[in-house]
Amino acid sequence: MILIFNIAFLEVRWVDVIDILLVAFILFQFYKLLRGSVAAKIFIGLLSIYALYLIVKAAEMELLSAILGQFAGVGILAAIVLFQQEIRRFLLLVGKTTTLNPETLFPWKRNLEQGKFDLMPIIDAAKTLSATNTGALIVFAKTSELKFYAESGDAIDATISKRLLLAIFNKTSPLHDGAVIIVKGRIKAARCILPISENDELPAYFGMRHRAALGMSETTDSVVLIVSEETGQISIAHLGKMFHNLSPAETHRKLIQFLEASNTQEAEKKLTTVQ
Repeated sequence: MILIFNIAFLEVRWVDVIDILLVAFILFQFYKLLRGSVAAKIFIGLLSIYALYLIVKAAEMELLSAILGQFAGVGILAAIVLFQQEIRRFLLLVGKTTTLNPETLFPWKRNLEQGKFDLMPIIDAAKTLSATNTGALIVFAKTSELKFYAESGDAIDATISKRLLLAIFNKTSPLHDGAVIIVKGRIKAARCILPISENDELPAYFGMRHRAALGMSETTDSVVLIVSEETGQISIAHLGKMFHNLSPAETHRKLIQFLEASNTQEAEKKLTTVQ
């Protein structure tokens, strides 16, 4: 292997430089997923302890090295337990951006599966719900059918209609507490449980409904429509970003833009355009 230079007794090769850059890139991407959450502080704490372990080991401090070594030995298992959601989000990000993604290799297949459907019943329902300050949470699936989240609620598998959505989110309905998931132009399930965002930068007036919508948009590439129960305002969450206090026309336009984006890169470009 070709050497670049020597530092004392260390031989630095091209492969070592590439190795360090790749590790730094992976750690940076993982930190971006954790940024703004409590898990970020835990992540920094674990890195600090591991760095201290390397220093202590190099200094041949046997007792402290043995203690920290035991901690480092179970560090991987502890990290998996502590960062379950973050690891899932990281793997989803890799899966959505890799060139081996089926939607990239077979874009025509995705277009056939996803299809297009009329958004007007949903927009009309959102207008009515907004006017009566009735809370609502509607998830539009894109590359994934969100089976895990759909199974947390009640299966419906029905054609989208304004009356059905109003009946589901009626405050006296047993299905109103939770999210409706729409897959391939059909209502797949209602009363679904969504992951809660741990983003500390959210405004205080965003309640659990908005946090659930943002958490879903951080975990998946789905588009989430929210109607606030307190203010009646309509919002959209997508790719970890919230678009607040939208008019029905703006809601319709953004839904079309985000749902028609064929991949994550295109969706991010559309997010930049609409901001």
